[in-house]
Amino acid sequence: MERFGLAFNHYFEKWMFLIIPSSLVLGFLFASTLQPMVHAVPYLFAFVTLTMAMGCGLSQLKEVMRKPAVMGLTFFLAHVISPIVAYGIGVAVFGIDSPYVIGLVLFTVIPLGISTVLWVSMSGGNIPLVLAMVVLDSLLSPLVVPATIHLFFDSAIEVKVLPLMLDLTILIVLPTIIGVGLHEWSKGRIQERAKPFTAPISKLCFVGVVALNASAIAPFVGQLKQDMLMLVPIVVVLVSLCYALGFVGTAGFRDSKMQITVSYATGMRNISLGIVLALAYFSPLAAVPVVLSILIQQPLATVHHYILQKINKQKSSKASKRHVT
Repeated sequence: MERFGLAFNHYFEKWMFLIIPSSLVLGFLFASTLQPMVHAVPYLFAFVTLTMAMGCGLSQLKEVMRKPAVMGLTFFLAHVISPIVAYGIGVAVFGIDSPYVIGLVLFTVIPLGISTVLWVSMSGGNIPLVLAMVVLDSLLSPLVVPATIHLFFDSAIEVKVLPLMLDLTILIVLPTIIGVGLHEWSKGRIQERAKPFTAPISKLCFVGVVALNASAIAPFVGQLKQDMLMLVPIVVVLVSLCYALGFVGTAGFRDSKMQITVSYATGMRNISLGIVLALAYFSPLAAVPVVLSILIQQPLATVHHYILQKINKQKSSKASKRHVT
């Protein structure tokens, strides 16, 4: 059973860039069947967050605190510069009153994505650093998300700040605290021991979150065929810019592992949370850009991985030539 769980998790992570978009498509195709189960999304999402947090302990969080410049720069790029870019693009293309603008900004203010850890690992980045930053960003989300949405849209929409903070606390903060607590209680052993069971279940929960949320907005997407011609390229540009911001923004550190880590952190977001929030607090149309980013974020992560590998090979080649001469 344990071997099966680990093998399942391995193949899921290997093909995640196809599985997640496919689960989105299945959610649209079987919308009428899945819609009665949408109420289960918060519970599925909380389990995914708990599983992620079990891999992070207080020592890793303290290590991040010793690198305040890196952490501060990452959060600045991800949650200040990126929302400004998203707002500017959205207003320029769709107008200031468009719900699509809310969706674009919402994508940039939700916490860093859990799958960031996987891509950083595959690309040779700093795993403890990114894991701790994902946990910290998740803990800060009840403050960051409402504050940013209020800053950008207070005059245009009514933001229910207290319920939003409460939901973020239940969905993100409590599971994160429990996960970190379990990590400390087990002296860091719980994740490896539970991984054959929790890892595949959390992956299935993630698929469930994506499919169920897709079913919830399916009735509205059919009406947006013309808008999609404009929305899809805009979301591709925005997500690409988020990756680029992290890579270019850390060029001054002259540390390839740091660039890999921060570029994935600024490029990938916790999209399933974004869909939950968009559907709960804004119009279904605001969720559409966030849903589209599911289709785009993982394939672009693959492209980003390929580019990083090329850059690192060029650097290694130049370094070896200097050594020879």
